[in-house]
Amino acid sequence: MPGTALPVVALTLGDPAGIGPELIARLLARPDTTAQANVVLVGDAWLWARGQAEAGLRTPLQAVPTLEAVRGRADTSRPAFLAVDTVAEAGVALGQAGAAGGASVLAVLNRCMDAARAGAVDAICFAPLNKHAMKQGGLRHEDELHHFAEHLGVRGYFCEFNTLGKLWTSRVSSHVPLKDAASYLSQERIQDAARLIYRSLQANGVAAPRVAVAAFNPHGGEGGTCGREEIDIIEPAVRALNVQGLPIDGPFPADTIFLKARDGLYDAIVTLYHDQGQIAIKLLGFSQGVTVQGGLPIPITTPAHGTAYDIAGQGRANVGAMAAAFAIASRMGSAYRDHPGQFA
Repeated sequence: MPGTALPVVALTLGDPAGIGPELIARLLARPDTTAQANVVLVGDAWLWARGQAEAGLRTPLQAVPTLEAVRGRADTSRPAFLAVDTVAEAGVALGQAGAAGGASVLAVLNRCMDAARAGAVDAICFAPLNKHAMKQGGLRHEDELHHFAEHLGVRGYFCEFNTLGKLWTSRVSSHVPLKDAASYLSQERIQDAARLIYRSLQANGVAAPRVAVAAFNPHGGEGGTCGREEIDIIEPAVRALNVQGLPIDGPFPADTIFLKARDGLYDAIVTLYHDQGQIAIKLLGFSQGVTVQGGLPIPITTPAHGTAYDIAGQGRANVGAMAAAFAIASRMGSAYRDHPGQFA
């Protein structure tokens, strides 16, 4: 199949002290991986070799001189490999967060994003990273999503999506203290979060997404006797979305809406603060979850779990979430490439 028929998906090895290199080795050894995308691995050669040794697997790659050379490959049956030098092996202590590893992660991701802005890459899928290491290595933002948004020049609304199988969640607020979560509630932010996850699900192949909005207060505010956010903010936001033609439902009490979603009644839930959705998703299936960076001009995905320093180097990493993240990046990469600007 010609390389231009498949989306170009850049893979990265993640934090060099964690399980990322092993996960990528396992992912690239799967026969279905190159059927989904024109894959290019970007990373240090020694780290890729270590990942293969940890996994006990070897996958031949095709060396490329630049990311711009990937799209024109006639044969995509082998992943491409852009070798870079971002961190010395001696500077990485397996299982420990470090500034050198964090700086390496930033350098590789920045290179991939630059290629995406230039039209050479359609999506990025990165192995787990460590925020503490990245902050030691130069990250100036609260998390990687805000770094991505600044690097890619995003001016509109963006947020993380957490997914588990067919269920997706978005957030109105994310990495903020719980005492501040109420201050982030607004009709505009709720509408932005709902519209964004609706369009992103369409990019992921769901033609008519079914989206619900969670309530903020216990029991949905109990008619205003236990908080008025539902009456004053959330319900008007949902009505406005319906007027705009989006079939968004809610608000529903947060302690029951995930039961409806689990039973297949909804494809996505707009949650109003970090743990409202994260606890439910991780209880439903921690090892299979995926984080999608929503609202960016290209899809960027990663497993929802972390670097698993405690098992790094032991050859025990589960590739399930990594494979799910790659599959989403491949599907969304095709949609974003074919309809630029429509889904972001």
